[in-house]
Amino acid sequence: MEHVISADGTAIAYERIGRGPSLILIDGALCSRKFGPMPKLAPLLAGGFIVYMYDRRGRGASTDTRPYSREREIEDVVALIGKAGGTAFLVGLSSGGALALEAAASGLGIRGIAVYEAPYMVGDAAHHSRAGHETKLRQLIDDDRRGAAVRYFLRDMVEVPAAFVVLMQLMPWMWPKLKAVAHTLPYDAAVMQNFSLPAQRLATIRVPTLIMNGGNSDQRLQEAALAIAQAVPHAWHRTLAGQTHNVSMSVLAPELVEFFSTHCSA
Repeated sequence: MEHVISADGTAIAYERIGRGPSLILIDGALCSRKFGPMPKLAPLLAGGFIVYMYDRRGRGASTDTRPYSREREIEDVVALIGKAGGTAFLVGLSSGGALALEAAASGLGIRGIAVYEAPYMVGDAAHHSRAGHETKLRQLIDDDRRGAAVRYFLRDMVEVPAAFVVLMQLMPWMWPKLKAVAHTLPYDAAVMQNFSLPAQRLATIRVPTLIMNGGNSDQRLQEAALAIAQAVPHAWHRTLAGQTHNVSMSVLAPELVEFFSTHCSA
């Protein structure tokens, strides 16, 4: 494990494996370089890329600096790109995909990005129904109700069935890890900007972009992926048959390799 210092002094912990051009993996909510999909995905890409896994600020071995802002998380990506030699591919899952899109729109040294199911909610009704999540999460964290914050995120925001949430609380290898990073849930809500699609900002992206969704995912996520692909100029869109939001890394990895190898200049 190594650290890179972001612009505001936050120490961002990362690991790198593999050989080839640099590729940075960006996690979604509650995940880190040791917990979630990235530890499974990184080895599958290491044959053709130097893969950077990192702990987003406030998670794992990374430090945190208040107040939080989406711009500071983008600066974390900038710092990692600098460590990677000045250019890199980005891969973002879920809200990490939204962060990857924001970074690309900022005109950084990005060669191409791939995003899987950034959970924007398309349509005014969907947007208004989800307004206020960041405020609610911050209140729960301020009251030191970490478990309640995770439950609110899972049930009210992600809409995981209540029975599954109950089962997750009974898993001693999972629930404590989720509670440990509960304070970063408002960060993901801030990245998502009340879950409205930032179409005008996405229209400024000028790097090759692949937008993906699962064929068995919630219809709203499929609609969001299509809307993102329509907003980003000349983006590619792929539906992965049989996949859900919990995408198989063995299915995702070949799509990434093919896209970056075929559509992104050396």
